[in-house]
Amino acid sequence: MPGQSRGAPGTRPPLEWFNDAPGPDAERALLSCLHSPRWARLVAGHRPYPDPASLLAAADEATYDLSPEEIAEALASEPLPSLPEDAYSAAHTALNAAHAAYEAKFGHVFVICLDGVPEHEVLDRVLEDIRSRLANDPHDEQAITRDQLRLLARERLNNALRGAGL
Repeated sequence: MPGQSRGAPGTRPPLEWFNDAPGPDAERALLSCLHSPRWARLVAGHRPYPDPASLLAAADEATYDLSPEEIAEALASEPLPSLPEDAYSAAHTALNAAHAAYEAKFGHVFVICLDGVPEHEVLDRVLEDIRSRLANDPHDEQAITRDQLRLLARERLNNALRGAGL
């Protein structure tokens, strides 16, 4: 999927590249979607995929198969959600405090999939969700975090299938 785009002459569609790539190359590409070696092996190991929907379904299923330790490994590589460039300094302070409280309670970075959230709503959504999720017990938050990782991986994989590369 790296460097492949649909419209460029002489290039193959990303799914075709992914299906035909050597195993290590396919796994490396998948690691840019979710940093879990086992997840990447599971998804790459079921190739070829007849269509993007089949690949996305396999990626979802592989996420559900990850152990708590593998989820923790993936979380360790996740960046914090970024703020819009024009966010004011008080917003940065509030978000940093919320992240610190979350990490102190749950022991890992806060993850949230913001796919489809308009840029002007990102800050409010992140602050609202992090504050809301701070009230969760660790077991419930673990399930929400796993689902957010799944959604993030799906969003990144979708972007790659649209030609954004991996």
